[in-house]
Amino acid sequence: MATTESGSVFEVNKADWSQSRIVPEALPDGLAADQVLLKVDRFALTSNNITYAAIGEPIGYWKFFPAEEGWGRIPAMGFADVVKSKHPDVPEGERVFGFFPMAHHLLINAGNVNNYQFVDVSEHRADTAPVYRQYTRTSTDAKYEKAYEDQHLLLWGLFMTSFLVDDMIADSDFFGAEAFVIASASSKTAIALAHQLHERGRGDVIGLTSDRNLSFVEGLDFYDRAVGYDDIESLAGDMPVVFVDHSGSGDVVNRLHRHYGDNVRYSCIVGMTHIGTAPRDSGLPGAEPVFFFAPAQIQKRTADWGPEGLEQRIGDAWQRFRDSSDAWLNVKRDVGGEAVERVYREVLEGRARPDEGHILSMWD
Repeated sequence: MATTESGSVFEVNKADWSQSRIVPEALPDGLAADQVLLKVDRFALTSNNITYAAIGEPIGYWKFFPAEEGWGRIPAMGFADVVKSKHPDVPEGERVFGFFPMAHHLLINAGNVNNYQFVDVSEHRADTAPVYRQYTRTSTDAKYEKAYEDQHLLLWGLFMTSFLVDDMIADSDFFGAEAFVIASASSKTAIALAHQLHERGRGDVIGLTSDRNLSFVEGLDFYDRAVGYDDIESLAGDMPVVFVDHSGSGDVVNRLHRHYGDNVRYSCIVGMTHIGTAPRDSGLPGAEPVFFFAPAQIQKRTADWGPEGLEQRIGDAWQRFRDSSDAWLNVKRDVGGEAVERVYREVLEGRARPDEGHILSMWD
C-alpha cells in the first residue's frame, strides 16, 4: 500500500528520557477493512506521562504505539476526530477520547464497537488491558461536556485512578487507618485522591510535598495538613496510616516507613514524579509497598456493581472533582512540536507549576 508523509510524532529514548525527538510519520493513502484514521486534536501532558515511561516495560505502555528500536512513544490522554474510516459502524467526523501518541494522527484497527466506544484490536496491543485500548464516543458519553474538554484531558484519567485507589482503600475498611499520607501531594493524581478521601472524612489527609510547592498544597481544600519532605519526622508516628506514594522517591518511602514503622497498615505506589532518585530499601517496617494496578480494581467493581453501576458512581464523583478544579487549575495551551518538547522537559525535570495544566497539539 502506498504511503505519504502526512504528520509527525514525539518520541523519547527509552534508555534516557531526556533525549527526545520529533520524527515524520508516514500514513497510508488508503485504509484496509475496519481501519480507522484518527486526527489527534489535542492532548494533556502531565507528570503522569512520565510515570508511563517509568513503567513502560512491565505494564506495557511502550506497546501501545510501536516505534523504532530503542525509542518509545509515551501515551497521552487526548481527543481526536475520525477523518477516514473503513469500519461500517465508525463514521467519519466522530469525536473520541482515549490514549494517543503525541502525534498528528493515529491509525487503528477498530473492533468491539458499541454505542459508547470502540477498541483498537491491533495485534501489538492485544495483550494490554482493555481500558488502555478503548476510545470513548463523546456523543454518548454522559461525562463529556465540550466546555470542559481541557479539564477532561488533564484530570479524567488521573481522577479515575484515584477514584479506584480510594475505592480500594474504603473497600478494605481503610485498613484500620486513622490518617492518610499522600506523597507528591501537588501532583494532579494526588490531588484527586485527596479530594476523594476528604469527602469520606474518615481521617486526616496529609500531603507530603517539596518546599517549592508547599504553599500551593496548603491552599487546597482537600488536605488537612501539608508537610515538606524534610519534615516527615515531625508527623505523629503513633497512629495507623495508609501511605500512597506518587513520588517514586526511595528516600521518601524509606523515611516514611521507618518513621511510622508497623503503623503503616497499607502502602501503595501510584506514580513516579521524582525521576532519577534512588530506589527504596527492601525489608522496610510496616506493610510492604505494592504497585497499584487500576485495571484490576475496575474488573472487581464491574463484577460487583455492573458496568452501569460503576459508570454512575465514577461519573457522579468526577463531576464534583472537575468542578472543584475551577479554584486551583490554570489551563495552558500550546501547539507544535517545539512546544511539546519544551513542556515535556519542564515536566520531566520537575519544573512545571502544580497549578498549571498543559494542553498541547502537534498541529500548528
